[in-house]
Amino acid sequence: MQSIVILAGNIGQNPEARTTKGAITQITNFSLATSRSRLSEGRVMRDDNGYRVMDTEWHRITCFNGLGKTVTEYCEKGMKVLAHGRIHYSKWIDSMGIDRYGCEIIAETSLAPRSRPRVKTPSWSTATTRSRSEERCLPLRPGGTARRVQCAP
Repeated sequence: MQSIVILAGNIGQNPEARTTKGAITQITNFSLATSRSRLSEGRVMRDDNGYRVMDTEWHRITCFNGLGKTVTEYCEKGMKVLAHGRIHYSKWIDSMGIDRYGCEIIAETSLAPRSRPRVKTPSWSTATTRSRSEERCLPLRPGGTARRVQCAP
């Protein structure tokens, strides 16, 4: 059995990179916020102004080596990111002797959406004029390389 996690959300702070002793492994960490509408009795809750009430959860994401380098180079605070990886639980004893537990996502791949400029049909066209934008994704691969691919609408 495998532990597979896919999270889509916004980066909460710029990724922080560090290397292990001997500069063997690069480790990059960032926080990812995911949000969903709060439900009550199966219905979406709304505030006094009619806006949806949202619940936000924060996740710690860790990337290693090439993926970490690519995330550090291309990602920044506020960007929408899709992270694919596995759950890692850890336990440690703090300075006061209390057992502490943590949970993080070890990312294996990550996608950072990029948007293209809006395209309009020519004004001389007989078709109705409308604008549309296509969503493009920049896959962040472990080798530190990036290429553009088409995302699902």
